[in-house]
Parts: sequence; structure tokens; C-alpha cells
Amino acid sequence: MLFDELLLDGYAGRLRAAQELALLAGDSTLDFYQTDRLTVERKGDNSPVTVADRHAEQLVRTRLAELYPDDAVLGEEFGGHAGSSEFQWIVDPIDGTKSFITGVPLYSTLLALVHEGSVLAGIVYIPPLRECVLAVRGRGAWWSVGGQPARRASVSQRPLAEGIFVTSQVDSFRKRNAWEGFLRMEQAAYVTRTWGDGYGYLLVATGRAEVMVDPIANPWDLAAAQAIVTEAGGTFSSWSGSPSYSAGDGVGSNGRVHAEVLAALGGAGTAR
Repeated sequence: MLFDELLLDGYAGRLRAAQELALLAGDSTLDFYQTDRLTVERKGDNSPVTVADRHAEQLVRTRLAELYPDDAVLGEEFGGHAGSSEFQWIVDPIDGTKSFITGVPLYSTLLALVHEGSVLAGIVYIPPLRECVLAVRGRGAWWSVGGQPARRASVSQRPLAEGIFVTSQVDSFRKRNAWEGFLRMEQAAYVTRTWGDGYGYLLVATGRAEVMVDPIANPWDLAAAQAIVTEAGGTFSSWSGSPSYSAGDGVGSNGRVHAEVLAALGGAGTAR
């Protein structure tokens, strides 16, 4: 395994499974990526979904049903499955489907393992780049590229005026009536880039961007991101400052810029 140093007594089996499943699901998307096998449909909210999304999530669910049938599962494509144990798996098979369908290699597979309501581990895997960050609570975040041995991931110490602000789709700020917040962020940061999604949080966790902002998001978009950002030494919160990954929006930063970002976005609190 790439991340053997993160296995914890009492959790080793599930943590090993998390690594295997994230890579398995992510690599399965490459069978459809930039091929004529890819078919795209639209969901009720007009967002795209593909056979690759569904196939990858089903791989995870099938394997979990074999390994840990009592665990709960929440996924973007097939919803929630209640469990009787204290564990829950949260999966987004392709975070950044718009990148995926346009052949941009910055989409990710996200997997989080939640224990008694708190994220125990999170994985962000970029299949076309073979780049992965895995974090386990209290053990830090670890980064591997191209199958090479993992090394510690850590956030930057740059201020926002010298830093990179990443987001996914700019019109999401308009949809939540936060356009002025976007303009303030764009003015405050040295560089603004999009195509963020899970890749944006990976950039923060590895010190290549200072802040990633999601104006609108779901738990499957944010649970793994919370883990990798905080364990890399950064700060994750909702726009109001709550550490929750299920508040409907998210900010992951190097910590140094977090209060400034929340103020620019018009958040009502400070990160805890």
C-alpha cells in the first residue's frame, strides 16, 4: 500500500480498504475517460452524470457490502444506505464531472470514512495524474504522485495577497447571491483559478494554493476535503465558520488566510 504508515490499530482493515477502494474506483473511470464509450446524461438539477460515475460508485458499494455490510454508505449517485455500525462511508466517484466529460484531467475520486459522526480518514485521488492525498485523523496527510512512496503533505504559509484562490464554477457565487464575495476574493488574491473541485482542496493540502472555496456543496464533496486540509495543517470550515462538512458550502485554506477569506465572503463567524 502507498500509505501503510497511516494504518491505525483497530481501524487498519477499514483504512486499508479505503485506500484500495479509492484507487479502484478512480482507476475504473479511466476506462471511459476521453473515449467514445462515454455517454452523458443530465440530472434533475441539470448537472451531468455519466456511466463512469455510476460504475465507479457501484464498485465501492459492492465491495463494502462484502467487507463491511453493517456500515452506512452515502454516495452522490445512489444516495444513502443506513447501517448499524458506528462507521459511514461517503463517496463521490467523480468530483468534477464537468472536467471529466470535457477531457480535463483534474477530476477526482473522493472517499471519506466517518466514525461516530467525525471524519476518520479522507482520500482525494486524481486518476489521470495518479496523484493522491490520504489523511487519517491525528496521523497527518500524505501525498503520493505516480505511485511513488508517499511523503508528508503540508499547506503553504503564503498570505492571500501572494497566494492562489481556487474555486470550481464561478456562477455558483451568483447562484447563492455571493457575487460580491467572489469579486472581493479575486481582488485580494494574487491569482484566481477555476477547475477546482476536489483537486482544489488537494492543491491547498499540498501547498500549491492558499484557499479553495465552494459556494454550494454536498457532504460527498467536502468530507474527504476536510480531512486532507486539516491534517496537512490547514483550516476547513463552512462560510459561517463551522467545521462541518455538511453545511452546504466549504472553505479549505492554509489557515493563515482563513479569517480574511471568511470576511471577504461575508461569513458570519470565525473558523474553529
